Amino acid sequence: MTVVAVLAALVASSGPAQAQQPYESMLLEAVKGDPLPPGWRIDGEAGTRELVWRAPKAVPMGDARVEFRAGDRPLGVPKPARDGRTFRLGLEEKEIRPEQLTDLQVTAAGRRLDVSADDTPGSGSRVARMPAQAPANGVDPGEPGAYRTVAGEYDLDPVRLPGYATPVEMRAQVVAPKNAAGSRPLALFLHGRHDTCYKPGSEDDINGDWPCADGYKPIPSYLGHLRDQRLLASQGYVTVSISANGVNAQDLETEDAGAQARSSLVRQHLAHWADWSAHRSTAPAVVREAVKADLSRVLLVGHSRGGEGVNRAAMDSLYPPPAAEDGYRGPVRWKVRGTVLIGPTIFGQNPVADVPSVTLLPGCDGDVSDLQGEGFVDGTRGVSRGTALHSAVYMVGANHNYFNSEWTPGEAVASARDDFGDDPEQPDPVCAPGAATRLTAAQQHKAGATYIAAAARLFLAGDDRVLPLLDGSGRRAPSADPARVLTHAVGGRRSAGFLPDGGAQVTGARLCSAVDPDPAVACLDPDAAGSSPHFASWETQQETGRSAVHLKWSVPGAAARVTPAVPLSLRGSQKLALRVFVPPNTTGTTFDVSVTDSSDRRVTLGSVRVDGLPGSANTASHWAQELRVPLSAATRAGLDLGHVESLELTPRSRSGQAWLMDAWGWAPGTSAVKATALARVDVGRAMVEEGDSGTRTYRIPVEVSGHGGGQVRVYVIDPAGGRAENRLVTVRPGGDTVDVPVEVKGDTAYGDDVEHDIAVKAVRGAVVGKHRGGITVKNDDPAPVVTLSPVADRVSEGGTLTWRLSVDAPAAADLWEPVRVLPVTQGAELSTKDVDPRWLKDFSGDVPDPERPLSDAHLWVWLNIPPGSTGVDFAVPTVRDQVAEPAESTRLALTDRRAEPLPDRPVLTGTVLDQP
Repeated sequence: MTVVAVLAALVASSGPAQAQQPYESMLLEAVKGDPLPPGWRIDGEAGTRELVWRAPKAVPMGDARVEFRAGDRPLGVPKPARDGRTFRLGLEEKEIRPEQLTDLQVTAAGRRLDVSADDTPGSGSRVARMPAQAPANGVDPGEPGAYRTVAGEYDLDPVRLPGYATPVEMRAQVVAPKNAAGSRPLALFLHGRHDTCYKPGSEDDINGDWPCADGYKPIPSYLGHLRDQRLLASQGYVTVSISANGVNAQDLETEDAGAQARSSLVRQHLAHWADWSAHRSTAPAVVREAVKADLSRVLLVGHSRGGEGVNRAAMDSLYPPPAAEDGYRGPVRWKVRGTVLIGPTIFGQNPVADVPSVTLLPGCDGDVSDLQGEGFVDGTRGVSRGTALHSAVYMVGANHNYFNSEWTPGEAVASARDDFGDDPEQPDPVCAPGAATRLTAAQQHKAGATYIAAAARLFLAGDDRVLPLLDGSGRRAPSADPARVLTHAVGGRRSAGFLPDGGAQVTGARLCSAVDPDPAVACLDPDAAGSSPHFASWETQQETGRSAVHLKWSVPGAAARVTPAVPLSLRGSQKLALRVFVPPNTTGTTFDVSVTDSSDRRVTLGSVRVDGLPGSANTASHWAQELRVPLSAATRAGLDLGHVESLELTPRSRSGQAWLMDAWGWAPGTSAVKATALARVDVGRAMVEEGDSGTRTYRIPVEVSGHGGGQVRVYVIDPAGGRAENRLVTVRPGGDTVDVPVEVKGDTAYGDDVEHDIAVKAVRGAVVGKHRGGITVKNDDPAPVVTLSPVADRVSEGGTLTWRLSVDAPAAADLWEPVRVLPVTQGAELSTKDVDPRWLKDFSGDVPDPERPLSDAHLWVWLNIPPGSTGVDFAVPTVRDQVAEPAESTRLALTDRRAEPLPDRPVLTGTVLDQP
């Protein structure tokens, strides 16, 4: 039987009366003496056990989810306390046993929060270099237009959204053209997750409450896109930026991190705009004064969690969500032509394949630092027709917050910060303020506005002249200078993709997995400096269907070949476009690119060169650049472009490594986009009680709606170990095609609630709304009664004082119960030199010297009673000395979670007699 103890760094105190605050503590296993990392503890009473981490300083409210992990295994999303430093994860539903709490980590978007930057793997010793400036594009969308503008706000009655106790505001800032002819396209902005309230006159008194308390004002995050709005309005677009503080304050409890609520809020606003376009007299004053909005041409712009929110709004506008989950029930009277996603989250990894998108990826993002928004591009491949363009825009030196002026120091009305959070004693070579590769706030916001305007011009105005700024053609917008901006894309007029997934054969290189705990299988070495947006983690430790081709060579000339399952057609394409990345800060990596047809004719198309992006151990700079080679050599050689059998990359550099994400036939221009009728999948959650006997089978609620059939990959997550089994499932609306039974055995033993979850991802012909859910089996048995009794409470020096912590019935889960050593009320007290020094170190982290009463060693010990057991002993080994002394004693009590003795339980005394 293992005894697990929590040692508490108690405040200097001679008694329990002064122990007023929760204690800092760490977990120690008495047998092994193996502590949790500093700052961690297990807290709580039976039924409310929590894993607690306390940060060395406040963690600001942001968009990335703070997660606890045990190595590669996700443990869950903890709840932050108001102090911003303490994070608590309930263990009751996770079935986490003490021995599984190894290699504990705190991450947010893949970035470690519990270690300093110099403790992270890899240092990235190469010098960061600024990418070369690209040639200017013929059209610059960052130049202001000629329209006069009008600006103002509206504030409507708040709305109630499913799952949110407090109504959400309907407030917005409008900037629009004035006296323009006809109706004009509408661009709607949705800000991300940020603090919601501030106290005027204070330096940093901010919080995440809603509504704001007396003396506090709302932080106006919705005003943070005014410069973007003014630029677009001058160019002829109606713009509205909506407030979502009410969602931000309440989305912590939701499984989708608020995506559905944000979608509902967006569509509530769009419904009002549709009403106002039809009935101008009912509109707010600023809307009446502005030009009429054309709801058939809508662009949705979202920052951070707002990006995931507008993506869901685009999805919900095409494929309605389950009514019970939706906060908007009316008709869709608008058409979303595209989305702009700025440093977005994509917790669901569920992009909308048939709505064009531009995703801005900030190279110095300190919030959504894994740049998981790349999934809005990569995740669309093969899902639908592939005619919608999905562009990724990598902005070197941009952080997360400066795209919103209300999150920018010196511009915001409330406290704001640089989210990258650089250490001045060890400045990051790429992202530290003042580094050659780092943008100022003004430079970043100007560049961001320019690329938002490029998307508006392409998706709403249909102007293909701005396409080279977004599709990997290597052109720049001078208005964005001095920012260095690189792009790649999928979809549009690309065809015939060489994809590592789907049965492709790879020789001369390694077919690797984006997410896998085995370093031999994973694409990126865990010790590599920095990370890759293409390999951002999701809900599981291992994923199927996310692969790349990893090339590594020590001499030039050895070709890597990719052979798809069936020959591909490149007819109609002008070039072959490859997405390839190399390690950050490397230069001069070159390849020959060759293709072979089904008649075994091989033609070298040309050579390409790629340099690594500026990167460090703190950046996600392993990002693919688009490289193109003409197909003219293949045409001249008579190669059958209708039946291309394989693609080869032959390194010409002396040594190096590279990763091929995919390759496509490319042609200029854009394609007409028409949404395909797709099946939609939403995973629900059901709560059931375990019962006292018998076995019941429940099925995880999954709703399939929409039209047509498609395929999704279903991951069934083991509640005990966190590992997942997956299978490919064909879905059709109205059927029980996603059938995941859960067997529940009733008992009368107290246990934890248990979550049996699945996670779902679209593969082809489908979209996924709510991607995770399951069956939660609620414990319906009372907690056992805990007692503390003496086993050996009177011993001679050298003997062992022993007490028994018992329960009246064995439990089905680990029980954690705290006991505390208290000062004696009369006579002599055992001292720190009267007990075994190793025991003292293991249980209190303390040493015998200087000698002091044992109660001053801050012994607050959490004892673990394993499942099926009825008790555990707490033993205090004493030592024999040569000093004649009277009998000495110590007192032991059961306590609450704040180390206060339980008032209805006895305090026990143990006595040690002098050895005769």
